[in-house]
Amino acid sequence: MNKKQKRQQKMLRQQEIVNAAKTAGRDLTAEEQSEFDSLQREIETLTSEIEAEERQAGVAGQTPPAPTPAAPQTDPAAETQRAVTEERNRIRSITTICRDFGLEADTYIQNGSTVDAVREAALEHVRQHGAPIPAQGRATVTESAEDKFRAAAADALVMRSGMALANPADGARQMMGMTLRDLAIECLSAEGHSGLNRRSSDELYGMLQRQFYNPTAAFPAILDNAINKAYVEGHKTVAVTFDQWTKKGSLKDFKTHDNNYLAGPVGEFLEVPEGGELKHDVFGDEKLPTRKLKTYGRQFTLTRQAFINDDIDLVTRIPAKYAASARKTINKQCYQVLVGNPAIYDGTPLFSSAHMNLLAKGTGITKEAVQGMILALQNQKDQFGEAIIIRPAIIIVPSGYMFDMYTLFYSPTINTEGNTQAVNPLYRYKDSITVVEDPTINALCGGFGNVMPWWLLGAKDDTDFMEVDYLNGQEIPTIRRMETPGTLGFVWDIYLDWGVSVMDYRGAIKNPGIEVKNPINLA
Repeated sequence: MNKKQKRQQKMLRQQEIVNAAKTAGRDLTAEEQSEFDSLQREIETLTSEIEAEERQAGVAGQTPPAPTPAAPQTDPAAETQRAVTEERNRIRSITTICRDFGLEADTYIQNGSTVDAVREAALEHVRQHGAPIPAQGRATVTESAEDKFRAAAADALVMRSGMALANPADGARQMMGMTLRDLAIECLSAEGHSGLNRRSSDELYGMLQRQFYNPTAAFPAILDNAINKAYVEGHKTVAVTFDQWTKKGSLKDFKTHDNNYLAGPVGEFLEVPEGGELKHDVFGDEKLPTRKLKTYGRQFTLTRQAFINDDIDLVTRIPAKYAASARKTINKQCYQVLVGNPAIYDGTPLFSSAHMNLLAKGTGITKEAVQGMILALQNQKDQFGEAIIIRPAIIIVPSGYMFDMYTLFYSPTINTEGNTQAVNPLYRYKDSITVVEDPTINALCGGFGNVMPWWLLGAKDDTDFMEVDYLNGQEIPTIRRMETPGTLGFVWDIYLDWGVSVMDYRGAIKNPGIEVKNPINLA
């Protein structure tokens, strides 16, 4: 095989990689992209070598061909059979190449083209109609006109509802004026239906409903795409705080995971005298709490009336609100653990004197209280009686405490009892301790006028206080379209699997707090 044939084979392999990704409706995987780039480098090397050889041949002249040896005597019947076999192989190879590259095989078969000539024609076709070697050296899967229309229509629905998109699809802004009826007519017309403008919105909706399970139908796919983008935006932008102080975990199933053990600390290094023996170390284990996932979700419908009324909110804002609701639900569950103080894996309330993580008397935001909580956090011991080095990192407070917190940490000096200025020892923590304020705490405590606690937590890297587990790490809700008998409309399910677990009480200190008065005086 000469260098040109090798180059052709490598280019054909590149096209096969791109075709496989396009057929699956996806981008290239990391492995495919790596192979594609490797082939590209080899193609460029072969091209340089071929061009160099051609230039050299042009200067030096072609080497005269070697004399052809006399042909041996052959059996005419055997020669005929060989010719038939070669022709069959030629037709089979040409048919395969043309099928893979969308060419008409009959033309090449009838005019006697060789397999190499058909390969050249296929490569030329690739160069003119979606070459596998983009200018930037990266492979991309070309979208069809239908794919582009669906993407633009979905983005138009999202933007029409008032939601901003960073990079809307081409043509999306021009389609923002289309109603659901206009979009339905556009989709049905592209699928071969006629006379749609004379049909009522109710008739159009009936036609769309019959497409529910058709995987190639455009209108349901556009709705799915728009809803997906809307609920991802809602999930991303909702104002929650639990992920600032909890760890994210992952479980692969819904079983109760109760066989997690924590290995004990290694022993201290002991001096080994000359000629002495090393002492064998013995480890201990302690069981950690169980973890378990639960499923949470809701369902909503684009009803027949909503379609006729052109209610875009049911396609965009409602899914976004449900996605935000999932995050808010997790946020509330995490704070319910802090405020409710349930018994944990050892049968003792999370914050208690037994755990050495509860102040005996609640206070407001004072220097003495914060210093005491820092000392209590740093003097915790692990399950094996060894000191833990925990850096104070997060203070969680209800709404109304934030102002005092900033005054406490951002003032370089403080007033002493003698009314003199002194260095504020907490000023050094202003960049290392984050204050998290969440009104969820206020609501769980009954609102202003009630006693509200606050907490000091250690750095996530030092201790594992609370963990939110997701099924296979998936923290964005899943959405799927389904059919509900007796429902006039397109129905979607939104659901997410998660579990909240206290992993180690040593990672937090609780101040029972004092009554928080309403700072807003309303008539």
